Amino acid sequence: MNVTDHPLGETRVARRSVSSTESARANRRWWDADAVDYQAEHGEFLGDADFVWCPERLREADARLLGEPASLVGAQVLELGCGAASCARWLVGQGAAAVGMDLSSGMLRQAALAAQRTGVAVPLVQADAERLPFADGVFDIVCSAFGAVPFVADPGRVMREVARVLRPGGRWIFAVNHPIRWIFPDDPGPAGLTVTQSYFDRSPYLEVDGSGAPAYVEHHRTLGDRVRDIVAAGLELVDLVEPEWPADLDDTWGQWSPLRGDLFPGTAIFSCRKPAPACSG
Repeated sequence: MNVTDHPLGETRVARRSVSSTESARANRRWWDADAVDYQAEHGEFLGDADFVWCPERLREADARLLGEPASLVGAQVLELGCGAASCARWLVGQGAAAVGMDLSSGMLRQAALAAQRTGVAVPLVQADAERLPFADGVFDIVCSAFGAVPFVADPGRVMREVARVLRPGGRWIFAVNHPIRWIFPDDPGPAGLTVTQSYFDRSPYLEVDGSGAPAYVEHHRTLGDRVRDIVAAGLELVDLVEPEWPADLDDTWGQWSPLRGDLFPGTAIFSCRKPAPACSG
């Protein structure tokens, strides 16, 4: 039995299914408790007003996954699972009208503090990604850099909700742990190179507290699962980006490291589009 010490106290790894309600409750508690420490550890890497897609240091300014700079001017954008909302503030700097949404009030407090530091404020909304509190067809772009999607029990519902709030022709781009990482231990060193779990085992990674209540939940889906959820929501998959580890990046972030990054991908970025209605002849 693995036991770890976390902001919510001592937790242990458990193996069982978790409902959407349990998952949301656990992750809200976790990120509320961990927000200050997370920002202290990763805030410099992420920046107060920068759009970094992943630990491989892929920046939107270079990748342009959301479109050319001119297309962002005036665009209505939702950052889903925004955390401290550094991406949303970067988007505002490009001329977009961005909204940051997160499940955690603790992370949104970090977003408010960063807004004070930078002088760049964005509207902040606390909500569950499985139930977006927005009207139909109000956003040109929805984006998420490791926010929300890995932490929900029903990612298919998230895809349907994103499709609902997007305008025809709108873009949905989200980054998650690359599914291949699920088969390896979360270890940046040599121990993280040995397969210990089936790729097809979709049991969530679950930590429970002393009472047995879920304290942290992360959900695994295969590449095929992600594609099927996207297509079932009526969206088109335009591209799948697997960032390579930069030769000059020596940092270790959790399970990400130069050792592992040289051998297999750590991040998968799905670029999707809501089809525009066909023109009648």
